[in-house]
Formats: sequence, C-alpha cells, structure tokens
Amino acid sequence: MPSNGKSTRVDKAYERLKAEILKGELPPGFQAPEPDIAGRLGMSRTPVREALIRLEAEGLVHLIPRRGARVLPISNKDLSEIFEILAALEGLAAGTAAKGNCGEDLLRTIEVVIDDANAALAASDMERWAELDDRFHKLIAQASGNSRLEHEIEGLLNQVFRANSMLLRLNKAPASNADDHRGIYEAISAGDPDKASSIATAHRLGGMTTMQRVLGACGLSHV
Repeated sequence: MPSNGKSTRVDKAYERLKAEILKGELPPGFQAPEPDIAGRLGMSRTPVREALIRLEAEGLVHLIPRRGARVLPISNKDLSEIFEILAALEGLAAGTAAKGNCGEDLLRTIEVVIDDANAALAASDMERWAELDDRFHKLIAQASGNSRLEHEIEGLLNQVFRANSMLLRLNKAPASNADDHRGIYEAISAGDPDKASSIATAHRLGGMTTMQRVLGACGLSHV
C-alpha cells in the first residue's frame, strides 16, 4: 500500500508539472529549487524529485545539482529534427494501423476526436484544438499495435506540444492541413497502408515547414 501511494503521488506530480510545462505556465528557462517546486505543488520533495527525473528523461527539464530543475527550451533546429523523425515514425504507425492492427472501437474513438477537433477549429478554440490534435496523433500511434513505436512517438509529441500551442497563438491556424486527419483515418479504415503512411508523413513535414516559417517571421529561435 505505501508503495502504491507513493506511485500515485509521483504520477500526480509528474502529470501536473508536465501539463504546466506543455501549456507554457512554466515557460522555457524557468528554474527553481526542488523545495520550491514541491511547495508549489503542495507535496513532499520525494515524489517531486522522481517526477522531475521522469521529465528530464523526456527532455522537458534539466536537473541541476543543488539548484533544482530548469525547463528546457526547444530550438528551431531541435524542432526540425523532431518533426523529421515524427514524419517517419507516424508514417510507419499509420501504415501499420491500416494493415488491420486498429480495432473498430479505436477507429470510432479516432473519428470522434476528429469531429471534436473540427468543431473546436470552427469555434476558433485553438487551445482545445491543440489538445485534440495531440490526442489524435497519440491514438494513431496506439492504433499501430506496436507499443515501442507508440512510446517513441508519444515522447516526441510531448516535446512539440508546446511549440504547436505557441504556433496556434501566432498563426491563428494549425500548422498542418487539418483535413489530413480525416484522410489518415479514411485510409486506415479502408485498409490502405501506403496511402495512410503517405498522408501521415506529408502532414507532419507540412507542419514543419509552416512552423519554420512562422517562428522565423517572428524572430523566435526557440520555444
């Protein structure tokens, strides 16, 4: 029981810190000692320390001995590299999902997320759309049926969420063609791995191009 309780506290600390980083509430460059972070969360230092170690492994923070943790910025070069890797991995995931690895229940969930995202976009609710976009891509990774592939994609998506959220504020529109989500879904439903993979890859590379253009126009070297 004590172990389970500790695990729950670590998970809560991890989820809250991660959410605050991804939403920009703890911006790039933010640094604080562990006791201050623990106080912010109203928790003891031990679960916070373990949560920070998990976040460091995901590339979101850097732990500094005796000085706490610093939220890491992501450079434009980092973003380009991450998008290129995601293009390859998400193309693989979508293609694999279309080979029959995605069950009907998961397909229905993906379709609901697409519909909800389109509704958020129509209502100009960019924050909601960003969350649903992230959810869509994680579901496609899950649909591959490859747990290692899913894990790698999720880790990279966590790093680009903050950039996507900033881009939506600057660009007032998604980086990639939102209709691609429907195209990926339909290709998976039709059992067409080549088309699913092609759309997913082009979708991510298109997003990278828009990201580079908007950040460059705003003079931003990192997010």
